[in-house]
Amino acid sequence: MTLRTASLTADVTRTSDGSRLLLRASDAAALAGFDGELSTDGGDHLLAGPLSHENAVALRAAIPALRPQLVTGHRTSVGTGDRLGLATAGQAAAFAAVGGDVLPVLAQQSIREMDRLGRSAREVMDEATFGLVEAGWDRGYGADCDHIKTTEGIDRGLDAGFTMFTLDPGDAVQDVTAGATLEQALALPWDVLEDTWEGTLARYAGIRVEVAPGLVLEPDEQEVLTAVVKYAGAVAEAIGLYRHLREGAARAGYEVEAEIAVDETAWQTSFFEHYFLAAELRRLGAEWFSFAPRYVDGFEKGLEFLGDHEELRSNLAAHHAIGELFGGYKISLHSGSDKYSIYPLAVEATEGLVHLKTSGTSYLCALEVVARRDPELFAEIWRISRAAYARAAASYQVSAQVENTPESLEGVDLLALLEGADGRQILHVGYGDSLTTELVDGTPLVERLRAVLREHHEDYVAVLVPHLSRHLEAFGTVAVR
Repeated sequence: MTLRTASLTADVTRTSDGSRLLLRASDAAALAGFDGELSTDGGDHLLAGPLSHENAVALRAAIPALRPQLVTGHRTSVGTGDRLGLATAGQAAAFAAVGGDVLPVLAQQSIREMDRLGRSAREVMDEATFGLVEAGWDRGYGADCDHIKTTEGIDRGLDAGFTMFTLDPGDAVQDVTAGATLEQALALPWDVLEDTWEGTLARYAGIRVEVAPGLVLEPDEQEVLTAVVKYAGAVAEAIGLYRHLREGAARAGYEVEAEIAVDETAWQTSFFEHYFLAAELRRLGAEWFSFAPRYVDGFEKGLEFLGDHEELRSNLAAHHAIGELFGGYKISLHSGSDKYSIYPLAVEATEGLVHLKTSGTSYLCALEVVARRDPELFAEIWRISRAAYARAAASYQVSAQVENTPESLEGVDLLALLEGADGRQILHVGYGDSLTTELVDGTPLVERLRAVLREHHEDYVAVLVPHLSRHLEAFGTVAVR
């Protein structure tokens, strides 16, 4: 497809040897900011250039639809991560196929994944830009610098032009399963919190908050102590990140928005703990459009939801109701890919005020193409992922059993392996080792994988569209607020 404006048309071509940006304009001045080979065709001026950072910046300057926008104001939104930089065209096509008013977040990757794969924030943004051109997408999109734990990560996102920043203070969440103590509370960073333990206790102990009919928060002193020990350090960490983001955005001269995420911890966020987090962050001046607590169990990577659906429904409804107490913000579903059964209930429970994040599922779609087109490469990816699983699994919610899977793939149905729960999770979490390995001939595995996807890019789009459409159907029918 081609992306057209009044002064310029743009397209991207993919081949196994690489990709090119093709531009056409009636006025040569429209091509002045781009790098490439110039030629003419009748009365038009043509440019063929590389998919470089300079050309991505020039595209975003020339075509407003290629500049990421704020997610705030859109009732539903869905993020689709892209570990390989080649999925955006298929992802955009899926949003187009489903329709509705859901806003796509088509540039999304965590700082952890960027570092693991040796990608820069600029590369994530630029590759999404070229994918949008390839798809002819002109309806707007968001850009999420995901799961940020340091101010340095914020700076990288601002430099690349990201507009959404997911602030993740999860490392500061404390384990209180053995019971919280006053000694732990007194050791918290009260100077950063601009408060004291006594002041916090007086503010929360004995309050009565009616969150929704049948749901009343009435914390006693021990519940307050538990929430403070568990999450006050995370509040301090989050407000530091938030203030750095605001100061950096002011210097950069453009608007940004924040999501707060404490989902990547081992301990569920209670309703009072959510209330405490929101109240304390608001007291310190933070604003956010989306919040990701740690939900009830059942969110494993790459699989359907494995928990109790009615428990999840009531859990989401309560978190949504707490969000409404603070002006209304989205409840964010992380590790949300491939959980088709919960999307309708999530939309219902949150009244459509929800943000879904997917990431690894687009990588698994890429492996489906590889299984068909380069079984030898698929076998190597399987070997690496299977060997790395025990270590890689420590960072994720997974339950795959390696002993239930074949070591050799001779005679194995590769697509069936990819669809099976054990194989799917092994491949899902093994991406870090696979994509940073060199093949026997010295070629980086990721480059061979990308070459297969460029050569068979129509196949990749054809796999992505129906797969992601299944994720989007429940979200695409919710109107913008």
